[in-house]
Amino acid sequence: MRNELTKPGRKFAYQQSALITLITLIFTLITYFIWGFESAKSAALGGIIGILPNLFFAYKAFRFAGARASKMVVESFFSGVKQKMALMALLLGLTIKFVVISPLPFFSMFCLVMALPIITPFIIKQQR
Repeated sequence: MRNELTKPGRKFAYQQSALITLITLIFTLITYFIWGFESAKSAALGGIIGILPNLFFAYKAFRFAGARASKMVVESFFSGVKQKMALMALLLGLTIKFVVISPLPFFSMFCLVMALPIITPFIIKQQR
């Protein structure tokens, strides 16, 4: 059930995710040239673990809009947040358990990706 009212929010969420992905790629390349492949792999994994749940939430959160669908909007947001957190925990757990990572680049990139949504609205707003 797609609604025209959800288009601006969905568009902004996807623009934000694209910008965060670009920043993650840039910092991963910088990490590669300074510290090598293993650190860059860890940084990339930290970024991916932050980006994928955000994309899932953007899809889930902007499915419904309008006064008639207000209950579905709230339920969609809450279920999206819960599923985003569960997916993030699952990805973190699996990565830490099964992949050999360098902790500093991994958690640095993960924290950067978690902090970027605070800054990116100002960057995207200036581009319009």
